Amino acid sequence: MLENLKLSNILFLDIETVPQYPTFDQLPDNFKQLWEKKSQTFRMLSEDGPEQNYGRAGIYAEFGKVICISCGVFSKDEVFRLTSFASHDESSILRDFASVLDNFCTSPQRLLCAHNGKEFDFPFLSRRMVIHGIPLPEVLNTPGKKPWEVNHLDTLELWKFGDYKSYTTLALLAAVFGIPTPKDDIDGSQVAEVYWKENDLDRIRKYCEKDVLTIAQIMRKFRGEDLIMEKEIEFINQ
Repeated sequence: MLENLKLSNILFLDIETVPQYPTFDQLPDNFKQLWEKKSQTFRMLSEDGPEQNYGRAGIYAEFGKVICISCGVFSKDEVFRLTSFASHDESSILRDFASVLDNFCTSPQRLLCAHNGKEFDFPFLSRRMVIHGIPLPEVLNTPGKKPWEVNHLDTLELWKFGDYKSYTTLALLAAVFGIPTPKDDIDGSQVAEVYWKENDLDRIRKYCEKDVLTIAQIMRKFRGEDLIMEKEIEFINQ
């Protein structure tokens, strides 16, 4: 199936999210109570209170926000073009990216691809767009659709081959395939700190773009193809 797909019909993406406020203490009172209830679902395994667990708020669309979306596509000349939308203004990021999706996904052959995208990236983007009153692009408007009508690919799901027992990180999958990934910068657990304490969106953007490139490299491996060479990568600034 993957061998029959045109890579130029796939938009590869990754998002970075953070808690909506720097600390638990800065949450509005009603959201403090709601977070206390939400965090009870995983505090059973930890002695930490809601204040200490607030760092996890960024993975929940009700308590987090999108600060960066990076995406990449293969051009007809097989150059992999990367671009990003990064801002403190979540609404502007989502509106700009929704426009990209509307322009790219113009036929049933056009697909979105992310790692763990079906569990995280795609629903998170959809929920935040709804919260901001942004009309959902058709490719994200999945309620009521049959599974085969949803144009989403997920490298984590592809790797499972029907096995649902475990989660495989993007870093581990890259290592298994021998895909070189930079190891001299942040990982996902540090994004919120870099954002709220260092205010370094550019550093987060570069990290996000590396993940998108890795996802595309993994797809090439799934298809038995050579890795993308450095000279075949083009960065487009927004």
